Amino acid sequence: MTYQVLIDRLAAAGIDNAAGEARLLAAHFAGLDENVLRIHPDHSIPDPEGVLLRALERREMREPLQYILGTWSFWRQEYEVSPDCLVPRPDTECLVEEALRHLPRGGRILDLCTGSGCIAISLLCERADASCVALELSEPTLALAKRNAARNGVGNDRLTLLCGDVLIPDFLPTLGKFDIIISNPPYIPTADLAALPPETQREPRMALDGGEDGLRFYRRILAPDYRTALKAGGCFLFEIGYDQGEALRTLAASIGADCRITRDYGGNDRVAWVTWDVGALPQTPVKKLF
Repeated sequence: MTYQVLIDRLAAAGIDNAAGEARLLAAHFAGLDENVLRIHPDHSIPDPEGVLLRALERREMREPLQYILGTWSFWRQEYEVSPDCLVPRPDTECLVEEALRHLPRGGRILDLCTGSGCIAISLLCERADASCVALELSEPTLALAKRNAARNGVGNDRLTLLCGDVLIPDFLPTLGKFDIIISNPPYIPTADLAALPPETQREPRMALDGGEDGLRFYRRILAPDYRTALKAGGCFLFEIGYDQGEALRTLAASIGADCRITRDYGGNDRVAWVTWDVGALPQTPVKKLF
């Protein structure tokens, strides 16, 4: 098999970035340098045990590349990923960036629907003075988040992982108060799930389905019991869908809160900041450094 054959087969399967994915597969499963493949597309790729071929066949069936590779980069870290969790996406890095703007020294975070743990863990990697409680309903997913914390050097002295239901927060009274309650909740309207790309449909439905209008989890988290878990000057930070900014503003206004929307790197609405203390909005942005 050659690099060009990999590209052609992925393209025939409908993969948009066929060349880039072919390089990632060849590098991961055959140990080849991606630059060599660019220069020599007809270079033969050794695959004596057929692991690359099996990976290619999985991708042709539109299984997410991240699940096939088993790990994926997010922010400055690398995370184990599997069908137990939502794939970490670059747009979600905007949520991390916004949280770093608002998190005070020694701050406490509550991360709801933590999934792979990428939001909580990346924040704690950036801020050694901070601590976080991360909640996840699925026990296998929570176990994955625990492995990711260990992988990235975040101990249980700063990260507490809890199994619980965001929609039934009977755990709240035991947790104390937080500077930030952050979440990338399910926010896709139920009726829209069938039209998602094949890869997205292979991700956990419970991490995608936001109810009839996509706002089910936002409404619940902005209810009084979660609000009382915020410290004075604290805020909610949510990832939202590209077309949900106005809906979040309306929802916040209905409960007397202020809502500011931040756009992602593609110019789409992506992060909602909700607070009852407008003076808490920082003026100096935090930039991700590479």
